[in-house]
Amino acid sequence: MSRVDEALRRAALDPTSLHSAAGRASADAPIDESALDRYSSEKSSTEVSPAKLPPAKPTFAADRSSQILAKPRGPAEPARRNRVDAFHASLEGKLVVSRETSSVSVEQYRRLAATLLAVQAERGLKTLLVSSSVPGEGKTLTVTNLALTLSESYGRRVLLIDADLRRPSVHTAFGLANAIGLGDALRSDHPQLQPIEISPALSVLPAGPADRSPLAALSSDLMRSLVAESATRFDWVLLDSPPVGLLSDAQLVSRICDGVLFVIGAGSTPYSLVQRSIAEIGSDRIVGTVLNRVEMDALTVHDYYGHHYAPK
Repeated sequence: MSRVDEALRRAALDPTSLHSAAGRASADAPIDESALDRYSSEKSSTEVSPAKLPPAKPTFAADRSSQILAKPRGPAEPARRNRVDAFHASLEGKLVVSRETSSVSVEQYRRLAATLLAVQAERGLKTLLVSSSVPGEGKTLTVTNLALTLSESYGRRVLLIDADLRRPSVHTAFGLANAIGLGDALRSDHPQLQPIEISPALSVLPAGPADRSPLAALSSDLMRSLVAESATRFDWVLLDSPPVGLLSDAQLVSRICDGVLFVIGAGSTPYSLVQRSIAEIGSDRIVGTVLNRVEMDALTVHDYYGHHYAPK
């Protein structure tokens, strides 16, 4: 049995070792077709007032051969923004840079990052798509924490791109304006966009205003060039995308990335749906799975870390 299949079975079929407040869904549960329309029209469950930054203005290269991705621009404020203060208050205790986040959770992300670094050394992995089967499995929180871990704990230069053009949310987590972003670059004849520098090692490229029909943009040569160029300037390029089970966006983006990290909601995502989603991407494209929302007492390391590495 492959590691991916083992993770899927644990997520859906082993409630004795993994628990979820959401409960365990039926393995044969069908996709809620109405979720497709809701995904594009609903607002993100986390609302935020953007940081006080001046309206972003697009800058354009002289011709199409010029660099697409400009040097990351720093924050508008005279002093560098504190990476924690800028995050939305609802994420307190959920981000690896938060004092309220458990040491166990922080260490799990460090282990994930260490595994990906090993894969990078072995295969040259640099561009990674993070997705899931359905909304609400924590893919955006996962990619945010992974970006923070790689940049803060391991000192890697990271670019986080919000490629969920239908329902952008990465800017919300970082408290950024979303007036312009990836979507604007992909619709321009002469694009050049500047990522926003969150810290010396981490930059974020927001998605820009929501787009209900982004398939042409995501499958364009321009999108491929943007990701390829980013990989020459950063150690890691992480992309957030819509869920695979509802939309084809993630399949398109996965084809221009070196690999896919798949997020699974423990005890809540139907096993058959996750299987189908991974098959659509291609199991050979999956470099790892993240089992999300596992309760602390299900982790064998909980007592050890709780007693020996409790926050002071």
